[in-house]
Amino acid sequence: MLIPQTSTSIVETLRHRRQQLANLIDFPAILWSGSNNSRNFPANSFPFRANSHFLYFAGLPLPKAAIRLEAGKLELFIDDPSPSSALWHGEMPTREVIAEKIGADVARPMAELESWLEDAATLAVQDAATWTQQSQLLNRWVLPQSPPQGIDLELAKAIVSLRLTHDDSALTELRKAAALTVKAHKAGMAATPQAKLEAEVRAAMEGVIIAHNMTTSYNSIVTVHGEVLHNEHYHHSLQPGDLLLADVGAETETGWAGDVTRTWPVSGKFSSTQRDIYNVVLAAHDACIAKIQPGVEYGDIHLQAATAIAEGLVDLGILQGNPQDLVEIDAHALFFPHGIGHLLGLDVHDMEDLGDLAGYEEGRERSDRFGLSYLRLNRPLRPGMLVTIEPGFYQVPAILNDVNVRSKYQNVVNWQRLSEFADVRGIRIEDDVLVTTEGSEVLTAALPNDANSVENLVNG
Repeated sequence: MLIPQTSTSIVETLRHRRQQLANLIDFPAILWSGSNNSRNFPANSFPFRANSHFLYFAGLPLPKAAIRLEAGKLELFIDDPSPSSALWHGEMPTREVIAEKIGADVARPMAELESWLEDAATLAVQDAATWTQQSQLLNRWVLPQSPPQGIDLELAKAIVSLRLTHDDSALTELRKAAALTVKAHKAGMAATPQAKLEAEVRAAMEGVIIAHNMTTSYNSIVTVHGEVLHNEHYHHSLQPGDLLLADVGAETETGWAGDVTRTWPVSGKFSSTQRDIYNVVLAAHDACIAKIQPGVEYGDIHLQAATAIAEGLVDLGILQGNPQDLVEIDAHALFFPHGIGHLLGLDVHDMEDLGDLAGYEEGRERSDRFGLSYLRLNRPLRPGMLVTIEPGFYQVPAILNDVNVRSKYQNVVNWQRLSEFADVRGIRIEDDVLVTTEGSEVLTAALPNDANSVENLVNG
């Protein structure tokens, strides 16, 4: 267990977060960090990733630990390393050393946690070993697949209210993640002319992240099949007429995420049809970012993207009709089926372990409309929020070849004209945007996204 360096300012930030929580709840909260999951036998485990709610208040990715928060105080529960662990893992910090680094008020072994559970709320951790332990110790089901109830729900709402906007400490980390994510994408573009497989471009991108002692904040998407939204296969060859879609983000040592997508031509030159669609997506991207400011509804930004894409496709002759009317009947969602973006923070889809509790303003529910059902964020924007803006265009066979879809939109889509754009499987352009008091700041602006600049980056 390597412990990243902390500073006095970080300790003060953590104490401030705990005090903010204490101002919102009048009962103790216990947050578990989680444990390693074995890949195939106990000693061969997946990389450990601490629970994000734990990280927000404890600051360090401590495996098999818990913190008890009450009245602004933090009690750390973690076992000292066993003497034999030094053989395999080197000298490990003691409980007292860790407690000092995070500004804990008390440090105890895990066995004592059972004596401090009375009236405590918690939130489920994703790994089965931990949520089983949570359920057993608290004598109630604490399940990641079930919405929190009772005081657990009160705790969840309190934490959401704190994590929706980012303090200076968080923004420092998020800027680090964004900057390294930009470097990784530039490396991927530069590696493309010599690459034969998607995997080689992925390696170039993740190599930059690993070289800075960070990891990816999600499984990288590096694919010539951009129409598969979460494509995690990298075996396809790169052909001159292909577009390569790369959705790759860096995560800092303390868990803060970057999330960027770029799409570029493998040959270093967009075809005329690819450039036409790319510019439609870019126009939607830019229109959304121009609209971001405090008080604006994120749902309206999504509709801005939908309208811009509909307008662009009408101009290209792919869709037929008035753009606003086309959005009303979800015709845009044939090609842009997902939401415009999501919250970004300690999780790449921040706090989605709580379902829509974080993403949706209280009293709102997801729409069942084709063009709105995948919207991950439905709140008015506030200064300090970090969101992604990621419009796209995709030709998904399962959608476009569906008999019912063809029938419903037979007079809306010019299928013959669409066939002329067969070399565009998927395009997405994504940036990380901070809501400021004045408007917005694009944290990933150092990575160009206009077609000419993208071509130049690929061509060196």
